[in-house]
Amino acid sequence: MSKSRWRKPATIAGVLVLAAALGGVVATNHEVREKLGLADEPGANLPWHPREFMEMAAGESSEEAGEEAFEARTIAEQFAQARYAPGIVSPGAYANALSQLNALAVTKGTWREVTNIKYDGDDPRYRDYASNSSGGAGLVTGRITGLAADNSGYVYAAGADGGVWRSSTGGGRWTPIADALPTLSSGDVVLAADGSLWYATGEANTGATSYVGAGVYRLANPRTGRFAATNRIGGTELESTVINKLRFFDGKVWAATNRGLYSHSMSSTSGAWQREFTPNPSYLPGGANAGDANAAYKNIVNDVAADPRNPKHVVVASAWRSGDAYNGFYETRDYTAGGWAKVNPTGAMPADDIGYVTFAFSGDGGKLYAINQSPRLLNKPAGNVNSYLDGIYVSNTGSPAGPWNKIADSSKLGNSGSALKQTVIGKGYGPGIQAWYNQFLAVDPANPNHLWAGLEEVYETSDAGATWKTVGPYWNFGFSCWDIYDAQNACNKTTHSDQHSVAVGNGFVYVGNDGGVYRRPINGRTDKAGHATDWQSLNDGTIDALQYYSVSVGKDPARAGTVVSGGLQDNGVSVLRAGDTVMGSNFGGDGGDSLADPANGCRQVQEYTNLAMRVTENCNENPGPGTAATSTSRDIQPYTSRPGDEPARFIAPFAPDDHDANVWVAGGQHVWANTKGYAIQNGKGWANLFDLGAGHTATAVAVSGGMAYVSWCGPCNNAGFARGVAAGKVDDPSSWHQLTLPGDFPNRFVQGVGIDPANASHAFLAINGFSRRFTEGPGAGYGHVYETTDAGATWRDVSANLPDVPASSIKQLSNGALVLPTDLATFYRAPGATNWQRLGSGLPLTVGMDVEYNAVDNSVYVATHGRGIWAYNLSQL
Repeated sequence: MSKSRWRKPATIAGVLVLAAALGGVVATNHEVREKLGLADEPGANLPWHPREFMEMAAGESSEEAGEEAFEARTIAEQFAQARYAPGIVSPGAYANALSQLNALAVTKGTWREVTNIKYDGDDPRYRDYASNSSGGAGLVTGRITGLAADNSGYVYAAGADGGVWRSSTGGGRWTPIADALPTLSSGDVVLAADGSLWYATGEANTGATSYVGAGVYRLANPRTGRFAATNRIGGTELESTVINKLRFFDGKVWAATNRGLYSHSMSSTSGAWQREFTPNPSYLPGGANAGDANAAYKNIVNDVAADPRNPKHVVVASAWRSGDAYNGFYETRDYTAGGWAKVNPTGAMPADDIGYVTFAFSGDGGKLYAINQSPRLLNKPAGNVNSYLDGIYVSNTGSPAGPWNKIADSSKLGNSGSALKQTVIGKGYGPGIQAWYNQFLAVDPANPNHLWAGLEEVYETSDAGATWKTVGPYWNFGFSCWDIYDAQNACNKTTHSDQHSVAVGNGFVYVGNDGGVYRRPINGRTDKAGHATDWQSLNDGTIDALQYYSVSVGKDPARAGTVVSGGLQDNGVSVLRAGDTVMGSNFGGDGGDSLADPANGCRQVQEYTNLAMRVTENCNENPGPGTAATSTSRDIQPYTSRPGDEPARFIAPFAPDDHDANVWVAGGQHVWANTKGYAIQNGKGWANLFDLGAGHTATAVAVSGGMAYVSWCGPCNNAGFARGVAAGKVDDPSSWHQLTLPGDFPNRFVQGVGIDPANASHAFLAINGFSRRFTEGPGAGYGHVYETTDAGATWRDVSANLPDVPASSIKQLSNGALVLPTDLATFYRAPGATNWQRLGSGLPLTVGMDVEYNAVDNSVYVATHGRGIWAYNLSQL
């Protein structure tokens, strides 16, 4: 992680001193910067996360630059590792797990959705230098990977792990319509000409937190109906795959997947999917090279398109983002006869540097547009480049052979009003730094020269790329119109960053990104800087697609009820206090793990990434008007010599002692303890208890009565995967040791640890990934829950009747009951029982990441990675 992010505390301190000197009234941004001698330092007036974003992107040495994009790739790999290392998941895994789930008994009671209210990323109550508030994104939700819109006001949005949502009002008043499916991981959602809605499951982004899916589903009456398992197209051929795009042509639906290109007749739901094209078939499951560590990257099809003038002329973009011999464009003049051939593009398109590509034909077929990410740039050391975008191109012949003209690159887009231009926010990275993750293209059906392109920002051209406007800047920080105070902030609202999907319909262009769904008129207005003046957030609280990594709960210190907060993918930290009708965001960036004092839920520790921890004792709420430059949180990242030097996973674990809210344990390569509680002032307040080993990083932490268990992996990927568990006492570093795991212990991620609050020698481990039936490596039974009664000297599998599905967290309640969130459901084992039940009804079939108990309302709270936070009151049992 970047060290430079930690080199600016003096700037914040200077602002605090200046605020006091001004009698508690903070001057304007320019005055603050000028009085601090920072008037010429870009970004010095920015809130905490935008400033760190700028600094870590720029770095102070070449190895640190480009860190944000590097970290985004890291979480992609780490999240996937937990579910398939040390192998890939074979078809049938989710169908098998769902069948087992449906056969399980269900306890009494129903779940209550906690976060189905508006979430305001610009909430002025949390206008803190540790938040993104005032950046301009407004109301947000989770990542939207698919969008479809008709001309009658119906809009369909697919959440990354939230399923499909329907609006009949042009956006807003959303209803989930895919909750009966075995997976809510979304690759694409598309309307066919007959009005049917097609849903591709399995998010294909090689970034963030993507899950495989269960195939493609068709809903004949999307305006009133809901998807059912019986709506699946074909057989199991597309199970446990991810799908980049669905396209319709020549009477067929085409799916671009990570295992090649497939097609199926649109006139029938039965019959197998036809595999049309794979560049390296021997690497598919069952093939001679299926066991290769890189098999999952050998047959990626990023997009498919058909020539509108000849639907049998099919074009494919096939590539692994980091480069491979098969990367490139392929076409067949008549797919019914096969004859796929690799294309040698001419003109400006570099045939030897083709990566992740998105296509868009104009309606008449006369133009073929493409965004191309550069593997060559991606493989350069971080810091040597500020973008991984090769360029945006047009073939004015409509042929993949070209000749191609480059109509945009990072520099040209940066000069179009981008917030990522280095003179706007300081030295750092430019447009396209996440081109391997953020892409969309759409051509105006009425104008072949009118094009929208999505990278980190939204760009628009009306003259086929001769000129561009950044109609949706990354954020407003750094622009002269911006001010941290709303009354002085003259910037127009923008969209959230990191674009993934687009649709055109009913007079609007809709965009989906890491913050949800936004729209503006097709021929909208812009200001003199080229920024749109008419974006509307459609995230009205009814679309709860929020992707949580964690949840923390505690008594509200000022009101009757509970404070609920949690870390989110690219949406900071949400905080919901008792009686609130809108959630606020009190920390920015990516939110990670979290903890809160059960007796005072406003005493929180929140993580940015990689153990970048901050502590607050007032929910990080502004003390009052005129104090926006005052931060009520402080950095407490543990470190050995200087901030930022502790190796840790992107979402690194930490936890409080369940008997003492002032004792915390955190895990990177080392095990760290804080016994000062919320009085800790900085990273030096931690004690280094144990070294897990070079290359090992913690995956889960639990502490009870001074006894802690810490699981780890390293290497964490397919090549040489290893895992383990260490244990010891918080007050005795000499007690720490590596536990010996039995020979039949699953060779998979240990993702959760739970301790008996009455006996710290009694503990449980939650195991991620599928059993050896679906992945490589040893296993015993289903192997998702293991128990020790002798402090880890011996372990036994207590999975019993659990479905074979990845588990992420485990909590033992004071009465001995167990609660276990998994990728499909949350399970419950009653006190004294050996078998598991599904806990309650009403919880969507999405990924449960974290579970916490709240004594205020006797409820367990589960953070899902795609459908928000849910609570179950245990008195229902």
